[in-house]
Amino acid sequence: MSDGHTLADGAENRRPGRASLVLGGALAFVLLASVGATVGWLLADPTSSGTTPPAASSVTVSPSRSTVPAPAPPTTTRPSAPRTTSPAPSRTSSGLTVPALVGTDFEKARDELRDRKLSWRLVFGTGSGRDVVRTDPAPGTPVTRGTTVQVYVAGPAPQVEVPDLVDDDCADVAEELGERGLYPRYPTGRAGTVTAQVPAAGATARWNDQVAVSCGAEQG
Repeated sequence: MSDGHTLADGAENRRPGRASLVLGGALAFVLLASVGATVGWLLADPTSSGTTPPAASSVTVSPSRSTVPAPAPPTTTRPSAPRTTSPAPSRTSSGLTVPALVGTDFEKARDELRDRKLSWRLVFGTGSGRDVVRTDPAPGTPVTRGTTVQVYVAGPAPQVEVPDLVDDDCADVAEELGERGLYPRYPTGRAGTVTAQVPAAGATARWNDQVAVSCGAEQG
């Protein structure tokens, strides 16, 4: 049978010693301090974290393009350069013009046109007189050689006598008839000599009438 001291000693042996308690508290304090320091250091230095914080995205803002087109540069109108090429020479550059024939006797007017190498056509009227009343083209109009000028005469065509053409060279009768205001017609051609004519020689005709001239071999 144990006494009271023995029980008390046994109880004391089962209680943790004061030194153990003090040592355990000190270790707990150091551990908590280490944990707190580590947490604080992690919070204070984000670079120590295992994950790298996302980098700030770089946004490049391009200048907005206006939909309004840029104004076009003003256009300048250049005056056209003067032409330096000379115009094509006119066929009337020789200076030939229709002479002034109004009031002139129609035979004299015909001779003047012939001298200028111009052709003529007499147009007789119903009035009286032999004078020219107008021409077409008009006087002063530029013309070329060979141009036919119509000559309007106040009165009717005068009468003329038909010349004798038989045995003449057919190539020459046109000029002879033309002097009398008549025109030849060749029903059988123009080669050879005149074998017959209508109207006959000595007959009466009027200016601008035709004379039929038959041409052929000279009769022996």
